Amino acid sequence: MNMLNSSFTLPCGVKIPNRIIKSAMSENMANNGGQPSKEIIKLYETWGKGGAGILISGNVMVDHKALGEPHNVIIEDETYLSELRKWADKCQSNGSHLWMQINHPGRQAPRINKEIVSPSDVQLNLGKLFAKPRPLKNDEIWDIIDRFGNTALIAKKAGWKGVQIHGAHGYLVSQFLSTRTNLRTDDWGGTLEKRAKFPIEIYRNIRKKVGPKFPVGIKINSADFQKGAFTEAESLQVIDMLSQEGMDLIEVSGGTYEKSAMMGTVHKNSTLQREAYFSEFIVKARARTKAPLLLTGGFRSKEIMELALQNDELDFVGIARPFAINPNVARDLLEGNIEKCTGENIKTGFKKIDRLGVLDITWYTVQLERMGKGLLPNPKLNPWKVVGKLVIEQTKAMMKKS
Repeated sequence: MNMLNSSFTLPCGVKIPNRIIKSAMSENMANNGGQPSKEIIKLYETWGKGGAGILISGNVMVDHKALGEPHNVIIEDETYLSELRKWADKCQSNGSHLWMQINHPGRQAPRINKEIVSPSDVQLNLGKLFAKPRPLKNDEIWDIIDRFGNTALIAKKAGWKGVQIHGAHGYLVSQFLSTRTNLRTDDWGGTLEKRAKFPIEIYRNIRKKVGPKFPVGIKINSADFQKGAFTEAESLQVIDMLSQEGMDLIEVSGGTYEKSAMMGTVHKNSTLQREAYFSEFIVKARARTKAPLLLTGGFRSKEIMELALQNDELDFVGIARPFAINPNVARDLLEGNIEKCTGENIKTGFKKIDRLGVLDITWYTVQLERMGKGLLPNPKLNPWKVVGKLVIEQTKAMMKKS
């Protein structure tokens, strides 16, 4: 049975046409003020012809004062409703569903922001690029929760088919979950139940605003892979909590800026034959939840994807970087045109640069920019050109801030 081609109905009742999902990649292509650009719309129009069941956008920020990158899309109100509608219409005209990934960076916000906030004042251990954050006040936490809900409602009004809360990779939701970054002793910290209150309240706020029939998912770490941080055992418990809340789709990933497991830099040798970085964890998650599961990170061969689905280890296969090299990768896999896709780690050979994961992200972002201009991807792009681009952009952003 070709399960990749089979449809799947989410708990909210929405049917997804197949089991391949383009997981989020950072586009960093918005116009000034966070306005969705014609280039990002063109990019998703291209992907919309590629056959994926769901296309999940890159970071859409809920606050213009909290950016993860200089050119994130920002949706705080209905100012860009027409652009969002065009984005959705162009992308979904061939049957794919477009979901908005909603995010707040917390302490993983570079110095382009005037003020950095987080659950506690624990600074990111990556040199001077990231400032020490200020602990959030109680009313500020509730404001951010409400912002997530407002952004989700705007996505629904614009015709998007679903939303995903970004609760992984060390961003704000992830910071609340981890005892490494959440040192609070109030209702938002301490026990796992209190640390998980933040993502649960975000889900409840979104669900209240969008209603019961609109898909709401979350991306969560299997672990942070750091001493004293969010553990695998804790992740499984949080997945239990989210499942009980009625989450439509739970995507499993892992790592943070300090330990970039999502880039394939941290995983067990025993998982190599199964390709996916977090394949052992997803089996444990499946054993204790009926919520639909999406696994992203490492899948490359159709045979392994099919096997994971047939073994009922997961419900959807997440692919990201291969879409930056071949925008039609989903259709090619589904129609049997290819048996394996590509999307490797990009390295300069200098460990201090390569281990950050920022180069890897930026190299693939450049490929997205090319498609946004109507060009084909360039798999032979020199990574040092990307390093130069990254330095120039950050310098410009810092000068603009000052």
